[in-house]
Amino acid sequence: MTEGDSRADLTPLQSFVADVQQVRIARKFTLKSLGVATGYSESYVCKVEKGVLIPSDKFAMGCDRAFGTGTLFTGQLRRALASDHPSWFAPYIQLELRAAEILDYSTMFIMGMLQTEEYARATLRAYHPRDGQAVLESRVAGRIRRYEVMERPSPPLLWVVLHEACLHTQVGGREVMAAQLERLVAEAAGPHVTLQVLPFAAGSPVTGAPFTVLTFKDGPSVVQSEGGPLGGRLSEDPKTVANAHQVYHRLRADALSPDASVARIKSMLKEYTE
Repeated sequence: MTEGDSRADLTPLQSFVADVQQVRIARKFTLKSLGVATGYSESYVCKVEKGVLIPSDKFAMGCDRAFGTGTLFTGQLRRALASDHPSWFAPYIQLELRAAEILDYSTMFIMGMLQTEEYARATLRAYHPRDGQAVLESRVAGRIRRYEVMERPSPPLLWVVLHEACLHTQVGGREVMAAQLERLVAEAAGPHVTLQVLPFAAGSPVTGAPFTVLTFKDGPSVVQSEGGPLGGRLSEDPKTVANAHQVYHRLRADALSPDASVARIKSMLKEYTE
C-alpha cells in the first residue's frame, strides 16, 4: 500500500491494511517487531502490507493486542471480509465462524468453503462478469478465507452432501475440475470433514434447492437457503430449521456412504485427467 493511494478508491480489505500500516508507523513498530508481537515473521507482515497476502484473523487480533486498540482491527477485518460477499450472505458468514456443525447440501456447485482458488475464481467470474480484476480477486480471497474456520484447534464438524451434478458441472475447464476433485478427496480423508455424494441413480431428491444448516453449542440452529440470482435467506424459525434437519437426514440416507462417495469422486477425477 502506498501513500499515494486514494482512500476512496480502496476496497475494505485494502483500507484495513492501510490502517494497520499507519498505526504501526505512528506507534514506531518495525515490520519485524509487529511480526513478533502478532506471532508472524517480518516477511509475513511485509506481504500483508503490500497486499500479497490476505491477513488472518489471528494477525488482526495480534495487531489489537500490540496497538492496544481493543477489537478495532479484528472487527474491521471481519467486516472487510464480509463485504466480499453479497449483503444477504454476510450475516451467514459471521455465524459460520462460531458454528459447531456445518451441514451443507450442494446441488450444482461445490460449497464455497471447499472450493479451490481456481474453481472459486471461475464461479465468481460467471456470477459477476462485469467486475474488475481487483474486485474479483477480493471476492475470491474472501471465499477462500472461509476455510480458516476448519484450521482452528477445535474446528466444526463439516458434513457435505454433494449432488452428483456437482461433479459433472465443468467449472473452469478440466484441469480446474481435476484439482477441485483432488481437494475433495483430500478433505474427506481428514477427521473433521464428511462427504457424501447423492447419485443420479437415487432419483428425484427430496429437494432440489441447496441449503446449509448451522448448529451451535450456545444457541439455536439456523438454516441458510440459496435463492439463485435473487439471493438467499437466513432463518432461525424453529419449524423451518426442524424441517431442514429432516430433509438433511433424508438426503444423507439416500446418498452413497462416505467411502463409496470418495470412490465415485475418484472415478470422476480419472475422467478429468485422462
